[in-house]
Amino acid sequence: MRDAETVTFGGSALDRAAELRGEPDLLERARRDGAGQSVLLWRGKPLVRAGTLGRLARLPLDHPVLADSGIKGLLLGREDDGSLVFVHDLSGWWNPPDVIEAELNQFRDATEQRHPDLPQTLVFAELRRIMTRLSPRDAELAAIAKGLTGWHAIHGFCARCGAPSRIVQAGWQRHCDACGGQHFPRTDPVVIMLILHGNSVLMGRSPGWPEGMYSLLAGFIEPGETIEAAVRREVFEESGIRVGDVQYLASQPWVFPASLMLGCIGEALSDAITIDPLEIEHAMWVPREEIAAAFAGQHPTLAPARPGAIAHFLLRNWLADTMD
Repeated sequence: MRDAETVTFGGSALDRAAELRGEPDLLERARRDGAGQSVLLWRGKPLVRAGTLGRLARLPLDHPVLADSGIKGLLLGREDDGSLVFVHDLSGWWNPPDVIEAELNQFRDATEQRHPDLPQTLVFAELRRIMTRLSPRDAELAAIAKGLTGWHAIHGFCARCGAPSRIVQAGWQRHCDACGGQHFPRTDPVVIMLILHGNSVLMGRSPGWPEGMYSLLAGFIEPGETIEAAVRREVFEESGIRVGDVQYLASQPWVFPASLMLGCIGEALSDAITIDPLEIEHAMWVPREEIAAAFAGQHPTLAPARPGAIAHFLLRNWLADTMD
């Protein structure tokens, strides 16, 4: 698919500077030399410029607020000008008094948080809400930062022996001194499918989604399973539809919390839908004309997949006949 790398969170060609990860004093040297900056997270929400929310904030490495972060100095990569970009996470110590926990990081979290020690022109905002406003580079940095800090937040102990592990390799590995175990950030592969039958596409919705919102079917790949087999299994489990030919189209890192979405197109061999209510709430065949109306905001009941998500990306390319 020729436009595959224009998907949100991909295509900025960030240099991850992996050869620098083994240098233990990298953060201190970058701070001393003024050769780097840091992005900042709070509970997975990146710090961005208030107002348009379209620019990822970068702080100098000697900014006082960075000293109080729990997870600090993880290397994200190297900018085109040679400067290094790190991430610091304030989730562990800063707790705004007006936060409503139930709203945070939900499907439509519109809350913004301002840190008292930072300019009030900067806010923490939910990444899915702002992802299409960010530049490709800012979006990629924010996704890496969220995924990496999120993994460390729940992997503080060795999975082999249970002892505390420590961060090494500039954040890209954890080491257990007790048993020697080495642990690396994980990514869970997920297939998401544009399943076609004639001029229609198979759409489904999960419980709790906003009213009228439908998306493409998706599911995790199981151990020992190919991408193609996962597409066929997931579609049949969720909708009862048998799928024949399957082709890979594009991928998207989806750090909510740790998935790699593998976009595929498949040919339906049947059209009778029988949903599994434990998997999805509803599924239906939607003609191309109705998808076009939904994208234009003119459909009376159907809302398209979230802009920025690979489902929206695949559907848009299908409508434009740019799948090859």
